[in-house]
Amino acid sequence: VQLQASGGGLVLPGESLRLSCAASGSMLNINTMGWYRQAPGKKRELVAIITSGASTNYADSVKGRFTISRVYAKNTVYLQMNSLKPEDTAVYYCNAEVWGIEYWGKGTQVTVSS
Repeated sequence: VQLQASGGGLVLPGESLRLSCAASGSMLNINTMGWYRQAPGKKRELVAIITSGASTNYADSVKGRFTISRVYAKNTVYLQMNSLKPEDTAVYYCNAEVWGIEYWGKGTQVTVSS
């Protein structure tokens, strides 16, 4: 399973970004897809996940600002990030769980700075 993420960049505080992640590979039976992030000097942390049944879970720090969505037919997950803050600056990683195995994308940099 390969995960290709895109959509990162440099934005001003208060602006928005949309991350995308497409999964590809054979025998795909993806359960949960999600986004994690890792800031310099910090551990990787959960941002948001969405299950095969469309249940979602968010980190408290992003609730009300970020929205995760998924197009099941395309094996693609999105993360709409609004009202971005400097503390959202991190490398964002796409994650997918397939048959109990976790897969990770390479990460995309999000920088929020004035």
